[in-house]
Amino acid sequence: MKIVFSFLILILSFQGLRAQVETDSITQIKPAGFPVIAKDTLFYLQQGIGPFSAEERVKQINRKIANFLSSDTQVADSLKVLKNNMTQDIIVEGTIIMSVTEKDAIQLGLNLNRTTIYYYEILQEGLTKETVFDWQGLVINILIALLIVGVFLYGLKYYNRFFRVIYIKIHAQEGKLIKSISIKNYQLLKSEILTRIIVYATKGLRIVILVLVIYLLLPILFSLFPWTQGIADTLFQLILTPLKKLGIGLLSYLPNLLTIVVTVVVTRYFLKLIKFFRVEIENSRLIVPGFYPDWARPTYNILKGIILALVLIGIFPLLPMGESESFKGVSAFFGLLIALGGASAISNVIAGVVVTYMRSFKVGDRVKIGDVMGDVKEKSLLNTRIKTIKNEIITIPNSNLLTSHTINYTTANDEDGLILHTTVTIGYDVPWRQVHELLIEAGLKTEFVKKMPHPYVYQTSLDDFYVSYQINVRTREVQKMSKIYSDLHQNIQDGFNAAGVEIMSPHYGAHRDGNQSTIPQENLPADYLAPWFRIKKD
Repeated sequence: MKIVFSFLILILSFQGLRAQVETDSITQIKPAGFPVIAKDTLFYLQQGIGPFSAEERVKQINRKIANFLSSDTQVADSLKVLKNNMTQDIIVEGTIIMSVTEKDAIQLGLNLNRTTIYYYEILQEGLTKETVFDWQGLVINILIALLIVGVFLYGLKYYNRFFRVIYIKIHAQEGKLIKSISIKNYQLLKSEILTRIIVYATKGLRIVILVLVIYLLLPILFSLFPWTQGIADTLFQLILTPLKKLGIGLLSYLPNLLTIVVTVVVTRYFLKLIKFFRVEIENSRLIVPGFYPDWARPTYNILKGIILALVLIGIFPLLPMGESESFKGVSAFFGLLIALGGASAISNVIAGVVVTYMRSFKVGDRVKIGDVMGDVKEKSLLNTRIKTIKNEIITIPNSNLLTSHTINYTTANDEDGLILHTTVTIGYDVPWRQVHELLIEAGLKTEFVKKMPHPYVYQTSLDDFYVSYQINVRTREVQKMSKIYSDLHQNIQDGFNAAGVEIMSPHYGAHRDGNQSTIPQENLPADYLAPWFRIKKD
């Protein structure tokens, strides 16, 4: 065991002796070439590199060493060796101080690795910066720090007073500058609540400003002392790095932003121009042949929707995240949802546009759509609302309007008035001229019926037991159709009863003799007796 231990000592001694010999051989090299200088001469170089001569090479190395020594942030411990195929570089924070070649190794009589280590150790020792502790500067920095803290605490007092005055000023403007926010007849926010929101926002702003000032003061204080300068740099970088990225992003996005702003401004004024023509046509101040005034508003809405859609498609790629794959995926997903779930809504919109240009009716018209009759209260792109005579609101999808017939009673009123008609059946035993007179007289007695053109009667059929008479009257009060019909029927009954003419059905007339008259008792003679049922015998 002692023999093994002695053998190891002998090997280590031999290695140390060899290293000492190599070092001695290096130090015994006569100074030749151009000196590499830091604070003193470090070593000499005789070989150039690439297109540079030895003198030019040494000048470049000395310039980099001078920059290194003048820097306050770079330290000798940051020196590193970077091995390449032909050379080995000694670098500091990405900057090459010196490149070692095979010629340099031959000059020293060593291999490339040991030559690089030799120059690396000399450079590290020569570039080590001496630091002398400055007590006077430390005292001054402490006083500056105390002054900064004192000014901050003193200013904090008036800072709080300033914001308290701001709160009072805000409360004083309640009901004056700060008014309630209303949308049409709905009061969205009361002035009291809005004032409270503004006060809370101001308190939040006060806290944000205070935190920001403290955050900026900390790196200033830390930068005054050598042992906390690293913390100061870190705090500054936490602020400056995001701001730098934000500034670079804003500058790079500025052309797109200007394009979006110009597009929006031009579109806005173009829509105002179209709206001006819409108002002029709608109020009949501008007449376009073949274009009706009631088409102005829906046409404007259609053009507005198309223009806004085109503008959105144009500026969509210019948005900050318009080119990201996630944004495109979300947009495609919502587009698919609209396409699948909005098929019926789209069909109603298209039907609403078609109905508008068909001019079947307008708001306020009395219409009959299918089995629904009433006044049109609302027309929209999706549906139409009808108010019946019973005050029922019935909503009809616009797609149904294209598949059912529509009767517009108001349209006929634009000429000679709407013609209302009703039919009575009278037996053949009553002269038709008398029936005509009675029906026309009943029509003229009815309220809201026009005297001119005169009411008239049609005999629509000659049936087995009776004749069908149709009385036609004109009116402009289409909203009172139900009352006019009711009054007309009452006047017909009164007129026929007063004239002694019965309005009978054929089955009732087949067994006439022996039965009481159908005329009301107050219209019969005072001595009226029901006739006997007579039977004739042959």
